[in-house]
Amino acid sequence: MFIFILFVCSNSISDENNIKYYSSDEGILSLMYHRFNEHKYPSTNIQMNVFKKQMEIVKNSNYDFSYPKKFEENFNYPKINKEILITIDDAFLSFYLEAWPYLKKNKIPFILFVSTEPIGKKGYMTWEQIKEVEAEKFTAIGHHSHSHGYLVDKDNDFFISDIKKANELFLKNLGYIPNIFSYPFGEYSKFMRDYISRNFDYAFGQHSGVIDLNKDKFELPRFPINENYGKLKRFNSIINSFPLEYEKLLPLEKKLSAEINPPDFKVKFFKEQNNIKNINCYSNELDKWEKSNIIFDNDVLTIKFRGPFKPRRGRINCSLNDNGKWRWFGIQFPIKEN
Repeated sequence: MFIFILFVCSNSISDENNIKYYSSDEGILSLMYHRFNEHKYPSTNIQMNVFKKQMEIVKNSNYDFSYPKKFEENFNYPKINKEILITIDDAFLSFYLEAWPYLKKNKIPFILFVSTEPIGKKGYMTWEQIKEVEAEKFTAIGHHSHSHGYLVDKDNDFFISDIKKANELFLKNLGYIPNIFSYPFGEYSKFMRDYISRNFDYAFGQHSGVIDLNKDKFELPRFPINENYGKLKRFNSIINSFPLEYEKLLPLEKKLSAEINPPDFKVKFFKEQNNIKNINCYSNELDKWEKSNIIFDNDVLTIKFRGPFKPRRGRINCSLNDNGKWRWFGIQFPIKEN
C-alpha cells in the first residue's frame, strides 16, 4: 500500500505523458552523432567510412528510418516495426561537409539540433547552410539552446534567457522556432524539463534507451555514437535493442545535490510485462561501474546504491532478456562540480 501511495502521490506535469498502458511497442531507437572525420575529437567524432557502414546496417535490417516530420504522429501509437531515428547535435561544419552529401544523396532522414550562438563561427555551419539542410522534406531542425553551456549549473533565469535568445535567432533566420529540443550534454533539472514541456513538443537527453509511447516526451533517450562507442559490433547490438517500458520512474528531479545523492531510485513496471525480474542494472556510483543492488516489491524495482554518485554525471543502465529480445533503458543524473 505504501508503494502504491508513493507513486500515486508523486504527481507532476510528466504524468500526462508518462503513464499510459503496456503496449508491446517496438519503439523508436534514436542515435546521436556530432562530428564527422574530425579525428582530434574521438569522444564526439565518427569516421565517415564507419558511419556509412552503420547506415548500411540499418538499411539492410528489418527496421525503418524514422522521418522527423512523422515523429509526433507515430509517437503515441505502438510501433509494429521498430524505427531508427538519426539525430545530429551542434551543427558542426564537418557534418555539412562530410555527412550531409551522403545523407542527402541517400535521402536518409534526420534531425539537426542547432545551438544558435556559435553559428557562422569557425568550425560551425552558417545559417545559409542550415537553411539548405532544412529545405529537404526528410530533415528537421531542432532547438539546442543558444550558448550550449552547462545550463543545468546556471540559475533558472539564465536558462530561460538562453532559450529566449535562441528563439529570437531562429525566428530571425528560419522564420520559426523549432518544436523539438535537445538538452546540452543531455543534462536537465526538473525546472528545465518542466519549462521545456511548456514550450516544446518533445525533448531529448543523452541517456541510452529506446523510445516507446510510455516514455516521458521531454526526457527521451538516445544512444551516443562516437569513435569509442561506435564500433560495428556494438552498433549491431544497439540497434537490436528494444524498449524496456515502465509505468513510472522516480525521482522526477534528475539534478542531484549533496542532500539527495544518491537518489531514492524506483521504477514501477506494468503488471503485464513478462520476465521483468530477469532485469539487470549497472550503475556508476562512487565513480565505479558495478552491478546494482536491486530489490523487487510487487512491480516496483528499487536500487540500493553503494554510495553517492561523483560529479559530473551519475548513470544507471538496465537491461532485460525477454525471451531472446533485449530490452534497455538508461538514466543520467547531472551533478555539479564543487
